[in-house]
Amino acid sequence: MGSSGCGKTSTRRTIAGHERLSGGDILIGDRVVNDLPPGRRGTAMMFQSRALFPHLSCVDNVAFPLHMRGVGKVERRERAMAVLERLHMSAYADRLAAQLSGGQQQRVVLARALVTNPELLLLDEPLSALDPFLRLRVREELKPLQKELGLTFVHVTHSQDETLALADLVAVMNEGRVAQAGPPREVFNRPSDAFTARFVGGHNVLDGTVFGGSGQVAVRNDRIRLERAAAGEIGVEGRVVLIVYQGAWVEIRLALEGGVELLAAVPERVFDARPLAQGETVPIAIARSDIHALH
Repeated sequence: MGSSGCGKTSTRRTIAGHERLSGGDILIGDRVVNDLPPGRRGTAMMFQSRALFPHLSCVDNVAFPLHMRGVGKVERRERAMAVLERLHMSAYADRLAAQLSGGQQQRVVLARALVTNPELLLLDEPLSALDPFLRLRVREELKPLQKELGLTFVHVTHSQDETLALADLVAVMNEGRVAQAGPPREVFNRPSDAFTARFVGGHNVLDGTVFGGSGQVAVRNDRIRLERAAAGEIGVEGRVVLIVYQGAWVEIRLALEGGVELLAAVPERVFDARPLAQGETVPIAIARSDIHALH
């Protein structure tokens, strides 16, 4: 995951064989695939744009990669139907793409990617074009499917929610380099640097001297409590400069002395029990164990 221009799409294209390496090696399993054409790498692509042929039926869209490889009509239809059956789409096999919902079209795109039995599936922001409800439904289907198929999925996205929900291993990219790689909970709770702390989300990045230390530190915004500090905790005061309702959470931006700003995420029920107003001064409590030093 990473912001636009960080190199994640170039990395995906290089794995697929659509970009040439300037150095180093790409291994899929134990095979060096640097000089292999895309069709011989054992990879398949699930595109964001779907790119379905509107004049072809669902089953013919899925079978198209096999047609390009010279597979006979009967065999390619059988293989396409088998994949559609696995994705619970066989009832829609003879419909045109335009007759399918967005989620159904996405399953057809996935079936088309899987029909060649790849070793590695590359997913290029596959959920970004879906509405929020459908995005959640399709996301819930991807993880069990990946486990069932036993394939490696390389999922390119800028979405923190997708990353945390789907990944076994997260690689956060910044300016063409991997800033941090690790399990989702490790990357979220223990970011290695300021970029990762800000990009993965949920963290305030502060100068450590604010809390009597040195260097930079990160504090999750849901760990900032708007109450008097207990013994051993850090207590400061802040002025409320912005209140943004976010459903289950209320985001509150606070101005501290010296121009420092904090973003606190307060549960809705806590905010309702003690509503705040813009311009109000409030106590702030932070447990020392919730302060994470950055490198």
